[in-house]
Amino acid sequence: MSFKNQPTPPIRPNRCQLFGPGSRPEIFIKMAKSKADVINLDLEDSVSLKDKSIARANIINAIKDIDWGTKTLSVRINGLDTPFWYTDIIDLINLSGNRLDQILIPKVGCASDVYAVDALVTAVEKNINRDRQVKLELIIESAAGITNINKIAKSSPRIEAISLGAADFAASMGMQTTGIGGTQKNYYMVHENNKYWGDPWHWAQTSIVAACRANGLLPVDGPFGDFSDDAGFLAQAQRSATLGMVGKWAIHPKQIELANIVFTPSEETVSEAKEILSVMELANAKGEGATVYKGRLVDIASIKQARVIVDQYEMISKDS
Repeated sequence: MSFKNQPTPPIRPNRCQLFGPGSRPEIFIKMAKSKADVINLDLEDSVSLKDKSIARANIINAIKDIDWGTKTLSVRINGLDTPFWYTDIIDLINLSGNRLDQILIPKVGCASDVYAVDALVTAVEKNINRDRQVKLELIIESAAGITNINKIAKSSPRIEAISLGAADFAASMGMQTTGIGGTQKNYYMVHENNKYWGDPWHWAQTSIVAACRANGLLPVDGPFGDFSDDAGFLAQAQRSATLGMVGKWAIHPKQIELANIVFTPSEETVSEAKEILSVMELANAKGEGATVYKGRLVDIASIKQARVIVDQYEMISKDS
């Protein structure tokens, strides 16, 4: 381990981030009553150009008027290459009161993108004497973003999470797919005439996880476009959880329960983690740095692995 300790990420449930367009205020109350940990009200891709202003007004009113409980309340602003983003920020912070927790920045390509948003947010907060800081979540959606991910992750103390936006990422990379996330039919190996499908998003997800963990941030998997495919969603979510991601987006309410199932450690997993902690405590009391648990070696590194699972479960249980 380096002499410099790895920072601890924010302690908050982030199993599912439910998205809803700002142009559809009729769904906001249902979103607030859902079991998603994070609500993302959207001003960007899901809102047409002619509806940007009304969507912004809808969201500002909803932030003030709806009881969002203990959920993390986030708004995805428009991209920095549009004429809308600075008005999004100014109006959201000036007019929505104190309930907004987070701004979601799309298509982050470099650290300067984050600096620009941070600078404007800081100025508006100071102007109104806001008594708590708006946090940031970033979406990596381009070749530039994944190339600069480590610098991006260090670019602002406001950052709490980073997500992968699969669709725009695929377009930026020139990938031959129209699918949003999941296994791609032409991404496979052949062995003895049998096809084996790989995960084309794996390396990008791992890059985001590493950058987040090195900087004390929450790595989050993005959307799975085919909301009729529960098995595909579960498979991708399980891969993401195994890689170290803490949650996944939901673009349809039916995906909330699926995400919560995957990113909540099962009772069996928690029980085993607690048993590992127990047997290692006994081993340490005897002056031993390793022992055998169910026929396999466990050691100090196993304590760290088990503690991640137990801590995650206790945090989720406390919040629910």
